[in-house]
Amino acid sequence: MSNQTAVTEFILQGFSEHHEYRMLLFFCFLSLYCVALTGNVLIITAISFNPGLHTPMYFFLFNLASMDIICTSSVMPKALEGLLSQKNSISFGGCMAQLYFLTWALSSELLLLTVMAYDRYVAICHPLHYNTMMSKALCSVLAAGVWTLCAFNSAINTGLMVRLTFCGPNVIAHFFCEIPPLLHLSCSSTYVNNVMTTLADAFYGGFDFLMTIVSYGFIISSILKMRTSAGKQKAFSTCSSHLIVVCMYYTAVFYAYISPVSSYSAEKSKVAGVLYSMVSPTLNPLIYTLRNKEVKAALRKVFLCFRN
Repeated sequence: MSNQTAVTEFILQGFSEHHEYRMLLFFCFLSLYCVALTGNVLIITAISFNPGLHTPMYFFLFNLASMDIICTSSVMPKALEGLLSQKNSISFGGCMAQLYFLTWALSSELLLLTVMAYDRYVAICHPLHYNTMMSKALCSVLAAGVWTLCAFNSAINTGLMVRLTFCGPNVIAHFFCEIPPLLHLSCSSTYVNNVMTTLADAFYGGFDFLMTIVSYGFIISSILKMRTSAGKQKAFSTCSSHLIVVCMYYTAVFYAYISPVSSYSAEKSKVAGVLYSMVSPTLNPLIYTLRNKEVKAALRKVFLCFRN
């Protein structure tokens, strides 16, 4: 680091303003983390060892579970440490690493949810051509594209953050390293960072959301044209879990991030951070298993294998 960069570590504010609830928050967050890890690992295991789940929908669910693990694991260990210590510090390099992996996981999840919406659109609107339109090769390209594009996006934003000078206050008004509060601490110009953040918000919060809405517009139109109520119910059941997850993610994103960096609210961001880094990774496995007979059957087989 250069001589102009006086800050070599940051202090994560966390939930220090709610000191009396620290132990309660610790056990709540620890429980969420354990459930999130267990649920997502079980989904990955069930899909990996059950040939009946080697379909496009479960292939993308496998990737979503992997992203959930990266997302929550990049945040939770440090957040839990902060609830047990008086001063929760993180090195400059550690902060940038956390920023990279969190941004990578979150942007990947938003983009993957759009891909999953397209998969449901093909399954419901073009069922006879589903195997052709969603071939194994195409699914692999789509998944690899999501991971690669979002890794590149995260590398750009993290690289732009590294080039900034931090020479003043070093307290981050959050329980993890995030772009908006870090920009507020910079002593140098953040114009390029703000532009790239706005472009990323427009793509992940705007374009992805629009594509998901378009997909579901066609899905709903197709369902309404079905003649039997049984057909409508079956079609809706194939996309209901995904729709619930989409609503959860975009609620958190729009609540905290689709706004100028200058109007950043620490409290809103912390609430949204809890939603997408703890609650969503915990609920995703539950939503996809409780509403899916095939996944529940695969999990039973996994448990039986472990018993034997």
